[in-house]
Amino acid sequence: MSRILVVEDGAIFREILRTTLQSRFPSMEIFEVTTGEEALEQMEALSPELVFIDIRLPDANGLELTRIIKAKHPEAKVVILTNYDLPEYREAASHYKADHFIPKDTFMEMINSIFFQDPQGPQVG
Repeated sequence: MSRILVVEDGAIFREILRTTLQSRFPSMEIFEVTTGEEALEQMEALSPELVFIDIRLPDANGLELTRIIKAKHPEAKVVILTNYDLPEYREAASHYKADHFIPKDTFMEMINSIFFQDPQGPQVG
């Protein structure tokens, strides 16, 4: 069974991400943490195939966390999710070997287009 680790301190966004992933990939196990320290512990315990990381965490920089994770677990796919779509963050994400860099507003637009085809229908976020 595939495993996903969500590293996100925002409860609402974490819930939306988990719910979305569960509905699209029901056979995957999804684990959630809110700090960089918890993320590193869970990487060792779970060896997830896919990791979603927020750039700003209470105790860590998500870009630095990506560097550490990719150094120890190069096979893991890392997706940076952020409210800060800045060129220097994109460059750092690439330098630290993140597999994808997705602004949260773009992610929410993708979710809306996937789940809410009706333009007058409910909107997430």
